[in-house]
Amino acid sequence: MNSVLFLSGALAVTALFNAPQDCGQCPATKAKAALAANTSEKTIVATAADAGQFGTLLAAAKAAGLVEALEGRGPLTVFAPSDAAFAKLPAGTVEGLLKPENKAALQRVLKYHIVAGDVRAESVVKLKNAATLCGQRVDIRIGTEGEEKGKVFVDGAQVVTTDIACKNGCIHVIDSVILPSQDTLARVAAGAGTFNTLVAAAKAAGLVEALTGDADLTVLAPTDEAFRKLPAGTVESLLKPENKEQLAAIIKYHVIAGRVYSDQVVKLTSAPTLQGGTVAIEASDAGVKIGGANVTAVDIEACNGVIHVIDAVLLPQ
Repeated sequence: MNSVLFLSGALAVTALFNAPQDCGQCPATKAKAALAANTSEKTIVATAADAGQFGTLLAAAKAAGLVEALEGRGPLTVFAPSDAAFAKLPAGTVEGLLKPENKAALQRVLKYHIVAGDVRAESVVKLKNAATLCGQRVDIRIGTEGEEKGKVFVDGAQVVTTDIACKNGCIHVIDSVILPSQDTLARVAAGAGTFNTLVAAAKAAGLVEALTGDADLTVLAPTDEAFRKLPAGTVESLLKPENKEQLAAIIKYHVIAGRVYSDQVVKLTSAPTLQGGTVAIEASDAGVKIGGANVTAVDIEACNGVIHVIDAVLLPQ
């Protein structure tokens, strides 16, 4: 996941955390006492406000226009970065995101910390990931070695407090801000360095705008090596202006509407494409094939979809 200048839930097992003891006057102890006193009669917003360690998170929620949602019926599960977690970000990051012109980016980041439903810590051992309100998934893992052993992580953030009950959901406290991908499908593909032909073809077909839009898409992305498997001269011919319509049909045959992750793909036998035809899907112990092409990498996140890499170009009938 991307983790530079933008802020960014699922869960943990309370028994896994052994926090050091604080004196009665320490801020951390006061925060824990406030949380422990919660009787589930307060909303997520009120509970966070009482804790005294989520000032930045609450200010961000207000700037993003999400306070009403966090006070609604829900239920919602929030992976809440503490003020100390926000302080780890590069200088000026929070101030920049709180500006009105960055409201959309701030909303994506905050929604990346929220999962629909009241998901308690006991469920974490059954999860490898969880879908967030921004559309992207967070990865969930339990450390198995060294200092991480027995600790629970959401993306790169450690869960330090769990199951803070609220009237409309629950809160799990994390020690870092987690970040969704901010790049579009087109930018992710261009930055990878292995999809140069696909990017050039999308541009020639006039489809770059679709791959940078707001609608979630799943792209079955042939590598440059996959394009080289085509008969000599095929790519050069397709890139000519007079073949734009044919090229567009081929590219659309590699795109599925919606964000379809690999664990969902393997449950399908076929999927409709934006070209209008369907691609066959075959999952076996040997791997997954889509339209006869081998899937070689999966679940590459973008802000508007996901990419699965394939080793051959798919050609519609």
